Amino acid sequence: MPFERYKPISGLSKEERQAMLKDYFAYYKEEWHKDPSPSALNRKLPREAFRELLDAIGCTLRSKADELANQPGTIRQFLDDNPLPERLSTHLPVEFRVFCLALNALKVWVSAEQAATDRYLLGGRARQECREAADRCIVTGEPLMSKDDVELHHPVRDGRPPIPLSQKGHDLVEKQAAVERDDSILSKLFTLRKKGNHSWAQLRRGCLEHLGKNTAHETQKVDARSMSFAHEASRITGKNYEELLQWLDENGK
Repeated sequence: MPFERYKPISGLSKEERQAMLKDYFAYYKEEWHKDPSPSALNRKLPREAFRELLDAIGCTLRSKADELANQPGTIRQFLDDNPLPERLSTHLPVEFRVFCLALNALKVWVSAEQAATDRYLLGGRARQECREAADRCIVTGEPLMSKDDVELHHPVRDGRPPIPLSQKGHDLVEKQAAVERDDSILSKLFTLRKKGNHSWAQLRRGCLEHLGKNTAHETQKVDARSMSFAHEASRITGKNYEELLQWLDENGK
C-alpha cells in the first residue's frame, strides 16, 4: 500500500497562521526567561524509545534487499550497469550493495518527509512565514534584521514549527547541542561557520550555486562567499553538495 502523508486537520488563513506563530514564539520566550539554558531548546527523545521501530525498519530493509538482489528488475539492471572493479567485487556482496542503495533511498525519503512536516501547519511558505512572524531573537533579544541573520531552530522534533533565532542565539543553543550529541558534522560546520561569520542560509545557497540550482541569487560577492563556504564545508566533512543539502534539511537548517 503506498505511503500517504498526514493531512492537516483544518486549513488556516495566513492571518491565523501568523497569530498562531506569534503566540508560539511568545510561549518559548517565556520558557527561556524561566530557564535560560541552551538544552531547554534542544529536547531530544532517547533513541531507545524507538528501538523496536528502528529494528523493524532495519530488518525490513535487509530482508527486502536480499529479495531484490536475487531477482531480475530495475535494481539488478542498475548494478549490472555499474559494475565493480574485480578486486572490490569480491568484498561487496550484491545483497549488501542493494542494502546500501535502499538505505540511501530511505535517507532521501526521510529528508523529504521531515521537510514536509514543517509544511503541515504552515504550507509551502513555512520557512518564510516563521521568519516574518518574529522581529527579535528570544535568546539574545537582538533584532532579526534580514533573512541571513535568521536561523530556524526546532526545539522539539514533534511537528511544531521552528523558532527564528539570531546567529548568536542559535550558536548559544547549538553549541551545547553539539556537545550533548557529539555530532561530528555539526561540530565541524559550527566551528567553520563561526570562524567565517557565516549562516546556514549561506551554506544552502553555496551548495545550490555549485550544483547550478540556485534561483535566489544575491550579489556576485555574496554568491561567491557562499560558494567558498560550501566548498570548505564539503572539504572538512567529506560530504558532497547534495549530501550537505540533505543534512541541512534533516537538521532543519
